[in-house]
Amino acid sequence: MTQDNTAAGLGTVFARLWAASTLSALGSGLATVAAPLFVASRTDDPLVVAAASAVAWLPWLLFALPGGVLVDRMDRRRLMIVIDLVRVVALAVLATAIMTGRAGVVLLYVVLFVVNTGEIVFRSASQAMLPTVVPRHRLERANGWLGGGTTLMNGMLAGPLGGFLFALSAGSPFLVNAVTYALSAVLVALIGGDFRAAATDSGARSTRSMRAEIVEGLRWLAHQRLLRTMAVLIGLLNVTLTAALAVLVLLAAERLRLGSVGYGLLFTCMAVGGVLGALLGDRLIAWISPTWTIRVGLLIEAGLHLALAASRSTIVVGIALFAFGVHGALWNIVANSLRQRLTPPTLQGRVASTTLFVAAGGNCVGALLGGLLAARFGITAPYWVGLVVAMGVSAATWRVFDRAAVARAYADPPPVEQRPTPVP
Repeated sequence: MTQDNTAAGLGTVFARLWAASTLSALGSGLATVAAPLFVASRTDDPLVVAAASAVAWLPWLLFALPGGVLVDRMDRRRLMIVIDLVRVVALAVLATAIMTGRAGVVLLYVVLFVVNTGEIVFRSASQAMLPTVVPRHRLERANGWLGGGTTLMNGMLAGPLGGFLFALSAGSPFLVNAVTYALSAVLVALIGGDFRAAATDSGARSTRSMRAEIVEGLRWLAHQRLLRTMAVLIGLLNVTLTAALAVLVLLAAERLRLGSVGYGLLFTCMAVGGVLGALLGDRLIAWISPTWTIRVGLLIEAGLHLALAASRSTIVVGIALFAFGVHGALWNIVANSLRQRLTPPTLQGRVASTTLFVAAGGNCVGALLGGLLAARFGITAPYWVGLVVAMGVSAATWRVFDRAAVARAYADPPPVEQRPTPVP
């Protein structure tokens, strides 16, 4: 593999994968912002407006696990190209229908469902490709750049840009989204090479049922103490985090006395922390070690909930959200790198998609839980519950992520059947 100084010294192949992922993140963010704006312009029914979010999350629960099987069965690069092209067509149809005044809410729901179904498989395929694109010892830097690009585009730029484009024309955010997916497909196509998990046994594996392959992936993950614990933590902490963010707009208004601009700046604090953590992630993790990155991160998670529950200071809450953004970036780098290091090539897609499935389940439960707790026990209740959960999981998993166990994960490569050969 030819290495150069492109994309933080990770090579031309990674640079193309990073650019494709970052462009996709920008486009997805534009659609995420524009979708509720479009629905709200057609109806003031809260249930219809909220259904847009439900439709966006539903594919993650339905197709994450089967999507992982596809990633492990097929050439991952080709699969990503096909997904991007399908999404281009879906979004072009939607944008055209909106611009000609023929679009309705139902069409938007259908397109959101198609686009997010593709996002699941695209993301799993991208994560599964990464260990064959960059050297093993550079996974932290590669994951940091991928996470940083996504946070920058989706968390910081897509919001104001999506709102601006929607004000110009209701269909323009979706049209620009289609263009980003088209460019992503071109960039992935330029990578070249074969990215099948194991070309030698693809014929035998194609005769197995999808259910059998899903069970195989779940069973393998269940026997991996580090990865199993990490997946459970992601699910639990996503429940409490999503519950906290679901009612943050109310907390900002009632306790922090912030308007819409101030509320938006809270998310900016978190996004800035996320970008900084992603850019410096590999160096920070090497300095404090993956073990303490995880442990300190759990304490920061608890600290965020405590600040939101107890403080009425905008500055304190802003600093807590910034610190959480840094932690979130570092956590994702460690979690993805550990999974990519420990998982055999033939299981990369299924293990990655299982993690996405657990995370999505936590998000769905948390969104509902936050509203229920706040309505029943007061606006700070979700944050006190989050504090208790974060402290509990910190105590329960502290020993799991000891230095010896993590060091073994970094030292021992997974079994390799046949590594795909990327072409710069």
